[in-house]
Amino acid sequence: MEANPRDPRDIIADAPMSRAQVVAVAIMVGLNALDGFDVLSISFASPGIAAQWGIDRVALGVVLSMELIGMAVGSVILGGVADRIGRRRTVLGCLVVMAFGMAMATQAQSVATLSIWRVLTGLGIGGMLAAINAVTAEFANARRRTVAMSIMVIGYPLGAVIGGIVSAQLLTLFDWRAIFWFGAILTACFVPLVWFLVPETVHYELVRRRGQTLARVNAVLARFGHAPVDTLPAVRAEEEKASLADILRPGLMATTLLVTFAYFAHIVSFYFILKWTPKIIVDLGFPPPEAAGVLVWANLGGALGGAIFGFAVQRLPLKGATVAMLLGSAVMVALFGAAGVRSLAGLSALAFASGLFTNSAVSGLYTLFARVFPTHVRATGTGFAIGIGRGGAALSPILAGVLFEAGLSLALVATAIALGSLLAAFALLALRFTPRD
Repeated sequence: MEANPRDPRDIIADAPMSRAQVVAVAIMVGLNALDGFDVLSISFASPGIAAQWGIDRVALGVVLSMELIGMAVGSVILGGVADRIGRRRTVLGCLVVMAFGMAMATQAQSVATLSIWRVLTGLGIGGMLAAINAVTAEFANARRRTVAMSIMVIGYPLGAVIGGIVSAQLLTLFDWRAIFWFGAILTACFVPLVWFLVPETVHYELVRRRGQTLARVNAVLARFGHAPVDTLPAVRAEEEKASLADILRPGLMATTLLVTFAYFAHIVSFYFILKWTPKIIVDLGFPPPEAAGVLVWANLGGALGGAIFGFAVQRLPLKGATVAMLLGSAVMVALFGAAGVRSLAGLSALAFASGLFTNSAVSGLYTLFARVFPTHVRATGTGFAIGIGRGGAALSPILAGVLFEAGLSLALVATAIALGSLLAAFALLALRFTPRD
């Protein structure tokens, strides 16, 4: 195959996606699905944990937040690691941490020990989210990048849907620990898939140049069915001075702060539905398997919403569509508690609609992360936004638990939590959006 004089990044951006690229992106979707199940495994298990250990709502809210705290730390720290040691190595390391944390959660005998293992699992998940966002953006071509990002994001609710179905069956046969065993085994199965089918991205190789960079770049191009290059392109000016501080320098600071705040605020609303739905449904008098089923409907709505959003934003402005989904999210999260519905079918329908809007908004935010940060700090910027934003995820179940214990009704709690999505919409309206390759 004749050598190509072009920048390898432009080759990948302009050429049709090969089967190997599609497979690599599909694995990223699978990894996000794995994240979806691992994060929500504690939600599926929470009614059993509360019953077996006799803990109140405040204590349960703390347990539900532990892996989210780990995710916040993992995203900030390991997002930067992915920009320094590589996306592939970071993903593999995070998988090992996640599998170990899930397995050890099965051995917990108290809230304290379970919390420790959930924090560890969250560290792995947080690093994973930052890395797979960058990998998906860098493996997809320019034409399919937005769709690829949106499909990657819907892996999260798909994982939760599958996990919910499996969890409902496991809870009829075993206790809550079986859910964590299932998650640990599934996580371990992804290690060989990433090892053999996901190479390091060309974008990373060109930013962090070492010996044999040209050979490694050409190996990836050949794997994707593209012609090799004779020489490497010149190092871009911003890459020569790349550092973790870049995302907080004047050129990027406003963007970083606005997208981080938007994610933080929306995630407060998003995780209220994902974390508290099973307990709310059980408290209304339904058994745990049916409560898990309502959460499945929320995630089915999320998967459908993310898919529709991904194709819609090929024709619609990304920022405007994301703002619209955030406004819809605020309305639906409030209605979930305020509508006064008490039938299982009605609650499932409200959960479905809430999931559709909340996850569409997440899809838009993740795609914005991949487009507003340059390559050399893409994982760092994404990790920072996700990590700080995950503070909202950790705050959400604790805040809801405190509000419930204070005697507020479900309607008032849901309405208060829904304000997060509304604030996120206002933050994005102030964002100056300049897409990057």
